[in-house]
This record gives sequence, C-alpha cells and structure tokens, in this order.
Amino acid sequence: MKKELRIVFMGTPEFAVPSLEILINNGYNVVGVITAPDKPAGRGHKLNSSPVKAFAVANNLNVLQPKNLKDPAFQEELKSLNANLQIVVAFRMLPEAVWDMPEIGTFNLHASLLPKYRGAAPINWAIINGETETGVSTFFLKHEIDTGDIIMQDREPIHEDDNVGSLYTRLMARGSKLVLKTVQAIENDNYTLSSQPGETVEAPKIFKETCEIDLNKPTKQVYDFIRGLAPYPCAWTKIEGKVYKIYDAKKGQESDVTFEGDKEYVTDNKTYFYLNTADGYINIKEWQMEGKKRMKIEDFLRGKQF
Repeated sequence: MKKELRIVFMGTPEFAVPSLEILINNGYNVVGVITAPDKPAGRGHKLNSSPVKAFAVANNLNVLQPKNLKDPAFQEELKSLNANLQIVVAFRMLPEAVWDMPEIGTFNLHASLLPKYRGAAPINWAIINGETETGVSTFFLKHEIDTGDIIMQDREPIHEDDNVGSLYTRLMARGSKLVLKTVQAIENDNYTLSSQPGETVEAPKIFKETCEIDLNKPTKQVYDFIRGLAPYPCAWTKIEGKVYKIYDAKKGQESDVTFEGDKEYVTDNKTYFYLNTADGYINIKEWQMEGKKRMKIEDFLRGKQF
C-alpha cells in the first residue's frame, strides 16, 4: 500500500534546486521548504534570496527561513506542517529535534559514494585525489555526520578533463534523479537499508590557505589539485611575489621542455607559460593575477612580460 507523503524539503544552493524541482514536477506534496535567510550582497547590500527560495517562491511553495534551527518557535512551526518525510540537499547541520521529527525520517543526498568523501567538499576531494569514479548517495540521518544507513547510490565517472564545475553539474542532475527514485521507493515501502561499506575517506572543508599549489609534487598530482579547485575556490601559486589563481591547465611531459637550474617557469611571453613540477610541467591555459581580471594566457601575455 502506498504511503501518503507530506514532504519538507531543506536546501540552499543551486545544487539543491533540481531535486526540489523533480519532486514538484512529479506531483509530490511538498508542504514546506526550509532554506537559509536572505543575505545582503553586492555594493548596495541588497538582500539576496537563495536559489532554493527563488524556485520555491516562483512555485508558490511555503518557505521558512530560520536563523536558528534550535529555536523552539521554528521547531513548533515545522511540527505544525505535519510532514512525515524530510529531505535534505546541501543544507546545514540539523539538530536531532529537527531530523528526528518526521515519522518516516529525514534523508540526505550526498555527492559521493559513501563512506568515501564524508564531509563538506566531496566533489573537490574526489578530483584532487585522482579518483576516476564518484557518485551520489541517499541515506537516513543520524547523530554522526554522513554516517547513516544507505538507501540508494548511483555512480558517475570522473573524466580526465573534469573540473569541479563540470562534475558538479552532472552530479546535480544525477542526484535529483536519485532523490526521486528514493522518494518513490519510500512511498511504495520498497527499499532495503544497508550500513556504509568499506573504508572511510574524509572530505573536509577547503580554505584559501590550503589551495596553494605545491610544485614539488608530480605533474599528475598538481593537475588534479588545480582541476579539483576550479572554478572555485581556485588553486593558486606565487610568481615573482604576485598571487596567481589558476583556472585551467594541461599536463606536460618533462622531456618536452628544459627548465634551466631551479627555474620555476618557462615562457615565450607570447603564447605559453609553463610551471615546473617534480617530473614535468603544468601548461597554464587560464589564470588571474591578483588585482586583475581572469584571462586566457595568450591575452595576459600581450600586456605583461616576464
């Protein structure tokens, strides 16, 4: 017998929008959408809505924007929605009083094949670590972060030229389909839970200072590091005292280019700029010098000589 679902959806960024959209398009009863409070942005500090709020308002959904998820008034309002299932996609940590509220439970969509890449930056770390496959997982929340029983998983290849932007886009789409599949399985009471198998790999939050490129590492590791941070927050290095963010690069073999002594780079000041690595070089395609705009390397070299 089918369960009559009353769903509360929780999410904030663009990544969560397709998951909410696919539920609405398939006729599910989303009784509330919980998202971050509006934030001031830009020069005029005009209040900006989250992508999830913008979608929810455009579709006449009930939106709640609590500043504090532990606030008793918010929890009472949430309880009054009488949801029996909550879905979390790219939201913040929930207190137990919130995730334990619905009868069926609260499930989360995570952008990795758990238990690999538990944490805040699973897409980044999968690429940085040179993985050739990742995926998406749905699991029921419990106390420890990203540790609950798996409902479903779906795999996604990581291509040699992927960066975070391209993989994010594919996982966003794949994740939304898995959310729908998971909800359909819960609705029909047709799913089996499994504990998270295998070795745990952490995916901690990434900070600016941890984005500095170590050019003493092999070319492949440097290349994976750059694409695992592009287009945001972006890997960076210092050249002649200036910070350069690197958005796009290719791998080069050591035999192709000679670096005299310990020289950090080779350039013809016209079309190429190569950074020396432990066993080859990185061919910079697009970067941004501090205080300047993002540019293709050949455009940059027209106005700057090394």
